[in-house]
Amino acid sequence: MDAHATHAVEAAAAHDHPGPGTYLKIGLVLFVLTGLEVGAYELAHRGGTTEQVLGPVVVPILLILSALKFALVAGYYMHLKNDHRVFTGLFLSGLIIATVVIVALMLLMSYHLNYNQGLV
Repeated sequence: MDAHATHAVEAAAAHDHPGPGTYLKIGLVLFVLTGLEVGAYELAHRGGTTEQVLGPVVVPILLILSALKFALVAGYYMHLKNDHRVFTGLFLSGLIIATVVIVALMLLMSYHLNYNQGLV
């Protein structure tokens, strides 16, 4: 085997994709994260003392859980974990921009609602 063919085989071995067991584990983690999201939403909107505790922080909790799910899906199911760092940077920059826009809109709407109610 010549040097070029040996390098190609080594490069292919370095970029092996995860096996079925890894995908099942990632699927289980995604299932648990989705359950946590649904649970946080239900606890925050059910009423009682948990509403007072979770009410103000339910949106940040949901955003963090969604970002974790995005990272898992992009990293494993879209194979970004094995691709060049430029692709990871592209997806990560999109996530950061989306987060900044969502937080800015939330702050803007909060200010707008408080202004209309005469609180500002």
